[in-house]
Amino acid sequence: MKRFFFGLCLLFAAPAMAQIKVDSSSLMTDIRTLSDDKFEGRRTGTRGNRMAQFYIIDRFKKIGITPYHGTYEYPFYFQDGTKQVMGTNLYGYIPGKLSQAIVISAHYDHLGISRQPGTSQDSIYNGADDNASGVAAMLAMATYFKQHPPRFTLIFVAFDGEEEGLQGSKAFVKQPPVPLANIRQNTNMDMVSHNDKNELYACGTALYPELKSYIDSVAARSKVKLIAGHDQPGSGGDDWTFQSDQGPFHKAGIPFLYFGVEDHPDYHRVTDEYTRINHSFYYNAVKTILDVARDLDSSLPENKYNKVRIMQ
Repeated sequence: MKRFFFGLCLLFAAPAMAQIKVDSSSLMTDIRTLSDDKFEGRRTGTRGNRMAQFYIIDRFKKIGITPYHGTYEYPFYFQDGTKQVMGTNLYGYIPGKLSQAIVISAHYDHLGISRQPGTSQDSIYNGADDNASGVAAMLAMATYFKQHPPRFTLIFVAFDGEEEGLQGSKAFVKQPPVPLANIRQNTNMDMVSHNDKNELYACGTALYPELKSYIDSVAARSKVKLIAGHDQPGSGGDDWTFQSDQGPFHKAGIPFLYFGVEDHPDYHRVTDEYTRINHSFYYNAVKTILDVARDLDSSLPENKYNKVRIMQ
C-alpha cells in the first residue's frame, strides 16, 4: 500500500469548538441493556446474540441510520472446529457530502455462558466493558452525526464474531458495502468504559503518523487522559494492532484508530458487569472519541489515490 503522510496543516478551529453533547441517559441505557443477563453473554450463534441484534437494529432505526439494500443484517459463516457457525454483522450509514467513507465500529458479541466447575449453575459473561461499551458509544456517535450531517459518509458497524477471531470484520473487509478504495479510515472501539486511572488509549498513530495530530489536539482538551500507544511493531502482546476489529482494516491498508483501555481484573470474566464500569470515565471517554471523530470528519483530507492491499 502507498501511504500518504499529510503535513500538520490540519484545520482545527483555534477558538473553543462547539460543545459536544452526548445523551448520558441513552448511553447508559444502551450499555446496561446489552450487558443484561437476558442476552446470555451474546455469544455468536446463540439466542442471546440474536436478541442483541434485535436491540441494535431497533436503535439503528430510531436513530435514523440508513440501511444498505433495505437491510441492516449481513450474515457470514466461519468454522469453529468441526462446526460451521453463522455470524451477523449489522450496519448502515449516514450519508455525507463525500462518497468516501469512514467506518465507525464496535463488536457486539461476547463469550456467552460458561458452566463453572463444581457448581450446577451457569455463569453469564455479560461483557459490559467488552464490548457493550463500544456498541453504546457507537450508537451515541451515530446519534450525534445524524443531528450534525457529516462531510464523509459514515458507516456504523456492529461486528459479530470478534471473540472468535475477528470473523465479522474479516467478512466485512472481504465484502464491503462500498469499494475498499472508498473507505478512508476506520475508528474502532473495544472496551472504553472501565479504567480506574482515567486513561484511554488510541492505538494506530505509530502506523499512521498523519493521525497523531488529531489525538494530540483532542488530548489537550479532554477530561480523560488520551494516550497514543500500544501500536509499536515488535512489542508482542503490548501491540494491539490485530487484537480487535481494526486488524483486518489495517491488513487491507486502511488507516485506523482503535480506542480502548488496558486490561483490568474483570476482563473476560463473569464480573465484567454494568455495575463495575466507571460511569464518569465512560461518559467522558465517549465524548473524547466523538471529538476525535468530528475532527477527522471535518479535516481529514480525501484520499484521492488510495490503493488497498488485496485481501487473501
